[in-house]
Amino acid sequence: MALFSRRKKTDDVEAEDGFAESPMPAAAEPESADAAPVASAAAPTAPDAAPIAPDGPTESAASVGISVSSYRGLGGQAAPAAPAARMAPARAPEAPVAATTVPGIRDNVVLREALAALPVSPESPDLLEIARQLMQGHLFLRVKGDARELLAEGKDLPLGVAVVGDKQFVLAYSSGAALRASIAADRDTGTSAMGQPVLAVIRHVLGGPYAGLIIDNSSAPARAVLPRELLEKLLEQADETLEVKTLLAGDRTDATAGAVVEALTRVKFWVAVNRSEEGRFGVAEARSQDGARLIELYSHPLEVASLRRGDQAAPMTAAQLAGALRADEALDGVIVDPGGPWIRLSRSDLAPLIALAG
Repeated sequence: MALFSRRKKTDDVEAEDGFAESPMPAAAEPESADAAPVASAAAPTAPDAAPIAPDGPTESAASVGISVSSYRGLGGQAAPAAPAARMAPARAPEAPVAATTVPGIRDNVVLREALAALPVSPESPDLLEIARQLMQGHLFLRVKGDARELLAEGKDLPLGVAVVGDKQFVLAYSSGAALRASIAADRDTGTSAMGQPVLAVIRHVLGGPYAGLIIDNSSAPARAVLPRELLEKLLEQADETLEVKTLLAGDRTDATAGAVVEALTRVKFWVAVNRSEEGRFGVAEARSQDGARLIELYSHPLEVASLRRGDQAAPMTAAQLAGALRADEALDGVIVDPGGPWIRLSRSDLAPLIALAG
């Protein structure tokens, strides 16, 4: 229980409104950081509440290349690779290695590394990248006092809130190191850390009078402000459980590919579309280094926007994907969330989904 109570085939795919790259607020220095009470419910899910400990080593995620993307209608002739192709960003295909910077606190490595890559003055595309990587895993919250004891006693949890002007922002953290930096800044050592699933934190923000979320407020420039409007858009278009994103960011096992394929038969996903020189919409394909043709799939429209290619996100159903793969035997499979963490699924992996085409 969560803590907070409070054309050929693809010609028929219609593009949705994308995430506009309008200016977003930069992370401002909070005028004050207060503790806002939150009604307690059940014990926290994700990492347990834990006291915040001294310094520890950090760990970076690995990175390998993907290849290129081209645009064409599914089922048509292959597009020429040279002029139409674009290089996809080099990202990690595997889930990040779990890192602990503070004993007892498992970092959200994907989000932590995205924050670490922010420039001193982030622009809208930079913050879209943070929002994209926010959509998996967990966040940490600071609790005044011992969270375990407060939960056991059924008391409200006083969570950290920053005041910027006349607005309140919920404070959240990507890692133990970010929590430690926050404590060093305000010298409040009577604090414990509590991990919560990202969706629980976002729903808490939207369920209250808050203007948004500040992540890693004392770790400038590796910090970000995500306004309420963006959080609303994220939640509106997200799968209710972030199932695919969570699988991709989690530990990889022999069962991961099958779990992702099974999820794709049930959850929402999108493709990237763009208009060809002939005026028709085509779906983005990735070309692997071994020449394989892969349909690009996305777990959230924000995944498309964050690649900055001018594409639009269009919803696709499992039946449509199955039909496209059945109709074009030259398609070698799919790549899910090319921005990373990503996974490549072969036709063999996708057999249960292709069977939906009848």
